[in-house]
Amino acid sequence: MIVGASFDTVEAQKNFADGQGFPFRLLADTDKVMGTAYLAVQADKGYPRRISYLIDPEGTIVRTYDLAGEDLNGHASTVLEDIRALS
Repeated sequence: MIVGASFDTVEAQKNFADGQGFPFRLLADTDKVMGTAYLAVQADKGYPRRISYLIDPEGTIVRTYDLAGEDLNGHASTVLEDIRALS
């Protein structure tokens, strides 16, 4: 399952997902509770970090991908390779 999250509102998330044609859910974390729990908040600015987590069926984070300044074109392939390696 793929889930995305942002500090944007539900409406903004829906508009973005619809505009991008995302086939997965985007969560609106407007109070930054999830972002704080997953250490995805830039402490100095309060903005979200561009970070991904690969979480196993037991709920354990098995990989973290900090995507700050990264080219996102290969990110999905990298995650899929990691899933195959862990399976």
